[in-house]
Amino acid sequence: MSLTLGGVQLLDADGELQRGWISVEGDRIVGIGYDDSAPADIKLDGRTVLPGFVDMHCHGGGGASYTSADPEQIARAAQTHLAHGTTTTNASLVSATYDDLERQIRALIPFVDDGTLNGIHLEGPWISPNYCGAHDPATLRDPHPDEVARIMDIGEGRISMVTIAPELPGAVTSIERIVATGAIAALGHTGADADHARAAVDAGATVATHLFNAMPPLLHRAAGPVGVLLTDPRVTVELISDGHHLGPEVVSLTMTTARERSALITDAMAAAGAGDGTYVLGDLEVRVTDGVARLVSNGSLAGSTLFMDSALRRAVRIAGVPLADASAAASVVPARTLCLADRGELAVGQRADLVVLDDEWAVERVMRAGQWVSGSR
Repeated sequence: MSLTLGGVQLLDADGELQRGWISVEGDRIVGIGYDDSAPADIKLDGRTVLPGFVDMHCHGGGGASYTSADPEQIARAAQTHLAHGTTTTNASLVSATYDDLERQIRALIPFVDDGTLNGIHLEGPWISPNYCGAHDPATLRDPHPDEVARIMDIGEGRISMVTIAPELPGAVTSIERIVATGAIAALGHTGADADHARAAVDAGATVATHLFNAMPPLLHRAAGPVGVLLTDPRVTVELISDGHHLGPEVVSLTMTTARERSALITDAMAAAGAGDGTYVLGDLEVRVTDGVARLVSNGSLAGSTLFMDSALRRAVRIAGVPLADASAAASVVPARTLCLADRGELAVGQRADLVVLDDEWAVERVMRAGQWVSGSR
């Protein structure tokens, strides 16, 4: 398909919205300009066009879960988020037994191979029992490097990220093995002190899993993992901008401090787009009330019901983050972190992943790889 969208609002190099046009041929962006000179196939009357969103951390949506190992649910979860502008996503799994992880990973591999998913994210089981959040404590274990290697082998290169608590025995060696496979080692669900966190980053860890959540707070005499991860230029920090996991001031502070390293994520579970009710995350029962997901057993937050477009709106409207920074945190920063050189920006040669927003910054249309997405909002 060859197509030029005219009359759109695009972010320029200074982070300001300017009227312009964008041309697509096949699955690539082939032209972009900040004027009205190009004949337009579709006039979008001042609609804002941003790069497609890249979600590094998502467990499900539309009533479906990636942990289900059910092809219909896997496809539905991905499609639900795609309709909200997420053109690239990881499928995140929670802590589970070895056999369950193997079954879930094998079910996801075909969806990575056909491009529905970017990769698989293992959030556990090598995390701290003291900061496990909505993970089943019975499935947690120390990261023995040999077991880590066996599970990475099951993924056959499709596991793109693994969250690990760096203070656990075997963690540093396991991080080195994870990174050696080409996957990202992320730090999270951890009680680590600053020294453990720093050693893990030195070993190759490059992501902070939902910074601030499920880890000790930053104290003025004990920086803990937050102080290290927030300030180390090698680390991308995930943020859940849903108004429940983080206050708006914390979102603003983080995106000011780590402006080029902040990545908005959803951490969404099955209830995203499916309404309040009772759900399952892994093997744990979750109740969603007024859009907030909590474990039935102890009230811990159990992921979110967030979409990436909502995360961006909240960052801008409530936290006061500039649109250009919020857009980067929803696209180019996670794309760069995942080593996706052709995603995350509106530029010639990039894959034609576009999100068209209306005057309220709600998703009106989505294009993925040059094709309009059926069911776009």
